[in-house]
Amino acid sequence: MSTTRKLYLLGFIFSFGLFGVALYMQHVMQLEPCPLCILQRITVIAAGLIFLVAFIFNPGPVLSKIFSGLIALVGLAGIGLSARHLWLQNLPPEAVPSCGPGFDFIVGNFPLTDAFSMIFTGSGECAEVSWQFLGLTIPAWTLIAFVGMIVLAWVAAAKAAKKQRRIF
Repeated sequence: MSTTRKLYLLGFIFSFGLFGVALYMQHVMQLEPCPLCILQRITVIAAGLIFLVAFIFNPGPVLSKIFSGLIALVGLAGIGLSARHLWLQNLPPEAVPSCGPGFDFIVGNFPLTDAFSMIFTGSGECAEVSWQFLGLTIPAWTLIAFVGMIVLAWVAAAKAAKKQRRIF
């Protein structure tokens, strides 16, 4: 198996593991996800699926750059969501927006454009810090994970390009 393919598999396993941790935190630790948490999960899943497709197709240098570019775009979206979440968590208490309805209620009861606007804005429950590890909150760790995914995708594309240069 090529190094590039191994890196894409590693990216998929990493994303799958992150999603598993999120489910563990929700169902075992009883930490209820806020709307921004749900969007970050969706972004992790999207990146993981792109890693999986890249692993399955074992792309050459050109397609590897495309797959890595897609992963980077998804990762940047995840970084944006995580950064917004961190910003809400670091607001002074008097500046925190009021808590809103849950993700399912928003999606089920509002037009899609209004629902997305409400979800991306975040609310009071997004500002709550319910868990920390080494002084970092869940969105901080998620942001670091997205940076790692982007780096992993970039290294995979670089390895594919290097492999092509050795062939010629």
